[in-house]
Amino acid sequence: MAYTIKEVAARAGVSKSTVSRVISNTGYTSQIAREKVLQVIEELQYKPNAVARAMVSQRTNNIGVIIYREHHPIASHPFYGKILDSVLTAAGALDYSVFVTTDQEMSLRSADYMLEKRVDGLILISRLRQNVIDYIRNFKIPYIMVNGSTEDQDVIHIVNQDEVGGQKAAEYLFKIGHRKIFIIAGPQEHRSHHMRFNSFRAYMEQQGNNIETSSIFYSTASTFEKGYQAMADSMENLMSHSYTAIFATNDMLALGAMKYLQERAVRIPEQMAIMGFDDIDFADMVTPSLTTIHVEKGQMGHESVMILDRLIKKQTVLPERIEYEPRLVVRQST
Repeated sequence: MAYTIKEVAARAGVSKSTVSRVISNTGYTSQIAREKVLQVIEELQYKPNAVARAMVSQRTNNIGVIIYREHHPIASHPFYGKILDSVLTAAGALDYSVFVTTDQEMSLRSADYMLEKRVDGLILISRLRQNVIDYIRNFKIPYIMVNGSTEDQDVIHIVNQDEVGGQKAAEYLFKIGHRKIFIIAGPQEHRSHHMRFNSFRAYMEQQGNNIETSSIFYSTASTFEKGYQAMADSMENLMSHSYTAIFATNDMLALGAMKYLQERAVRIPEQMAIMGFDDIDFADMVTPSLTTIHVEKGQMGHESVMILDRLIKKQTVLPERIEYEPRLVVRQST
């Protein structure tokens, strides 16, 4: 039998508001009244339903995750999917339910959906426009951004140190003797691709190894298909100018490029070394396995939930920008 808060109050000989204060652990309740309520709750095995809990605590124990990404895949993307898996695991451990939606247009529709669900807080993954941030802020709910970019100093960011990673990639390729390097640069409006590309190029120039414009392919998307197409469009240039290595600003682009080269019997790494960035699971599954820069995707997802939980509970929060240092992972492709 499902009991109500009214029946609990009647059996304990207290008011409904007293039961509510005991359940939510807020406000003053005498020790005697508290013990009576807890005893009745145990006897009846009373479990307040989600609506009742929300009314008492002013919280739903729901959080929302919005992934902003223009191109498919989105939730199943090997980078963002890894972040999402960690978010779901961490949220479950804290008894949060999670609503997940994706938005290709960076519109207000996804935010509206979450607000209709009365979420206690939001995790915003990838880049988004300032008008979306302003819109969400108006509703006075906590939110945090993961792997995104904004000029708003009040937004808490969890990001990878992409500049450090780009430099590590360049330093490694330079160290093992590569000077003629072709770059596949992902969308430059995206913070990660922009910073990785710029720091890679800057390091090479510091070594006196300038990267010419003809050595760069600017891709409009960061997908496997675009990496494959980049090679199809650049193969003649690649071979006629004796390039020895390719650096792509994410693994999906690198894997697409690798597939095109392998189909044309180019030996990797003997004839062409290839390096990516992100260390997605596929990087270690292909043959040859892909040298890359590891990003702490799982840690970023986990930490986003921990920080959002503190924001929801109005507890002290750490600095507004949390950065993870990437690391070099050397495999067979170089």
